[in-house]
Amino acid sequence: MTPLKYIAAALVACFLAVPAWAGIKIEEVTSPGGIKAWLVEDHSIPFSALELRFRGGTSLDAPGKRGAVYLMTGLLEEGSGDLRAQDYARAVESLAAEFSYDADKDSVSISARFLTENRDEAMALLRQTLFEPRFDQDALDRVRAQVLAGLRSDAKNPTKIAGEMFSKLAFGDHPYGSDGKGTLETVAALSRQDIFDAYEAVFARDRLYVSAVGDITAGELGTLLDDLLGALPPEGAPIPGPAEVTIEGGVTVVDFDTPQSVALFGQKGIKREDPDFFTAYVMNQILGGGSFETRLMTEVREKRGLTYGVYSYLVPRDLAAVYMGSVASANGKMAEAVEVIRNEWRRMAENGVTEKELKDAQTYLTGAYPLRFDGNGRIASILAGMQMDHLPISYVETRNDRINAVSLEDVNRFAAEFLDPEGLQFVIAGRPEGLETTN
Repeated sequence: MTPLKYIAAALVACFLAVPAWAGIKIEEVTSPGGIKAWLVEDHSIPFSALELRFRGGTSLDAPGKRGAVYLMTGLLEEGSGDLRAQDYARAVESLAAEFSYDADKDSVSISARFLTENRDEAMALLRQTLFEPRFDQDALDRVRAQVLAGLRSDAKNPTKIAGEMFSKLAFGDHPYGSDGKGTLETVAALSRQDIFDAYEAVFARDRLYVSAVGDITAGELGTLLDDLLGALPPEGAPIPGPAEVTIEGGVTVVDFDTPQSVALFGQKGIKREDPDFFTAYVMNQILGGGSFETRLMTEVREKRGLTYGVYSYLVPRDLAAVYMGSVASANGKMAEAVEVIRNEWRRMAENGVTEKELKDAQTYLTGAYPLRFDGNGRIASILAGMQMDHLPISYVETRNDRINAVSLEDVNRFAAEFLDPEGLQFVIAGRPEGLETTN
C-alpha cells in the first residue's frame, strides 16, 4: 500500500468513528447552474463523499434489451476518455479515491469518496466517466461474461428462483416483473450500441439527485456540481408508468431439488407517501421486522423450530408497493410454516397488537435509527434516498417523533384494514411436502 493510501485509509477510519448523528445539519445547495444538492459540512478531516442518483434504473431497459442498464452500469469503471480499463483503475487508485456504481429497479447510483487535496483531479476523472465512457468491446465481453455467470448461479439459488417467480406473478409484463440483470438470452444478445443507448436513457438532469458529506463548503459544492454535471442533457428516456400489483393469494411451488425450501410471501403494499406509512412501519416491526421479538419469529422459530429466521418488510418502490416476507424451512416443515405465517397475518388483522408490543417496537425503531449514520458515505446515501422519497430536510429530526406518534388505535385500525391473509401469496422454491400450486 502506498503512503497516500495509508493516509486515506486512516482518514476513512477516523471519519467512520465520528458520531455523525450528533448535530447533523443538512443544507440545500443550488449551484449557479441550477443543480440542487443536499450538503452536510464536516471539516474535521480532509475527506468527502458524493452520492449521485438517477431515477429510473433497470426499469428503463428498452423492449427486448433486458439487462442493458445493469450491464452499462457495470461498464462505467472499465475505462473512459483515453484511459482503457487498467489505466482507468490505476488513475483512480493513484488519487486514493473510490468510485462505485450500482443499478436497481428504480435508480442508477454513483458513489464517490475522495481526499480534499485530490478533489479536483477526482472530479475530473468522474466527469470523464460520465461523459466519455468507452464501453470497449473487450470490456463489454468481459463484464457480460461476469453477468452471465451470475445469472447461471442465480438459476441454482432457491431464493433467487422464488424471487423471480414472485416478481412475475406480482407485476406481469412490467419491468418490475423480471430481473433487471436480464436473462441469459437477452444479455448474450446485447450489442455495444445497446449499451450506449442505455447510457443515454439513464443520465439526464430531469432525474438527478445529489448529496455530499464532508470537507466541502456550499460554494465549493456549487462549483463542483456545475463542472461535473452541468453538461447533462435535460431529459432521459421516459420512466415507465405504475405497475399493477396482480397478487391474488395462494401458493405457487417452483420445483427445485433441495432439502430446504425457500418461500417468499407477500400481498399488496402501501406507498411511501401514504399517511399511514409510519403506522404500517411500526405494525411491520411487531409482525415480522428485524428483531427476534417479532410475532413471526416467536411463532415460527421459537415455539415450533420450523426455521432459523422469518421476516417481513415493506417494499414501497417508485412504481408499485408490496408487503413481503421470507422464510426457509425443511421440505417436511414448510407446509406448517406457511400455515403459521398465514394464521399470524390473520390474528393481527382480527385482534390487533398490545400496548407493550407497540412500545417495544417504537423503542427498537427509534433506537436503531441513529446507528445508520455511521460515516460520510452512509450519510450521503441516506440523504440521496430521502430526496428520492420526496422527504423534507427536517425528516432526520422528526422521523423518530413520527414513529412515537403512532398510537395503539392507529396500528389496530390499520392492521384490520390492510392485512389480507387470504390475499397472501406464497412462492416456494423446493419440494415442500403437502404443498402444491393452488392458483
